[in-house]
Amino acid sequence: MLMMDGATMAPAGSRAGRGGGRGSGKSRRGRRPTEPPATTTEELAAWFAGNIDDDWFSDPVEVLFDRDEIVITGTLPMPKLSKGDDEVVAAKARMAAFREDTREARIAIAERAEHTYQRKVSWAVNCGEESTDYTTSSVPVMTRLAIDERATLDTLIEAGVARSRSDALSWCVQLVAENEAEWIDKLRSAMEELHELRDEGPTSRP
Repeated sequence: MLMMDGATMAPAGSRAGRGGGRGSGKSRRGRRPTEPPATTTEELAAWFAGNIDDDWFSDPVEVLFDRDEIVITGTLPMPKLSKGDDEVVAAKARMAAFREDTREARIAIAERAEHTYQRKVSWAVNCGEESTDYTTSSVPVMTRLAIDERATLDTLIEAGVARSRSDALSWCVQLVAENEAEWIDKLRSAMEELHELRDEGPTSRP
């Protein structure tokens, strides 16, 4: 389910995989769903830089994307404080104010991006040591599990670690991401290099 600021709208590597489009899986007629256009982190960063007001963020936005979603994270400048003022309160107030002040503009930008790149858009901000997600997109992923694999999920539910099988599976994915982050980063780097080699093409021609 996707939750947006007043409207239904819408990590990692430099190139998204294939997928997305209207619906999931094959249609009743057996046709595959429309795939989103290929893009890169650099292209998306440039597109959003051209659409976002220059005074919104103190630094260029960070862009993460896959076949379903584009996540834009911007950094807000810390408010000017007197000695002894609470920095956490100030940062959270700045992020909340920015959310309200830019709501309509962010929705408009997201709608244009969705039309261009066929992906949902989510927003997040940082301010000082604080951060928050304004919008989030949870995309359902179908999988088939054997009985011992289902037993693992059910054990997590019975132990109170997860509320449901989908929650337990999400917890497992997060655990792998945290414990195998270095290995996953190497995989992403290797895939990025592979995409670059494919784009480059062979030097010899028939």
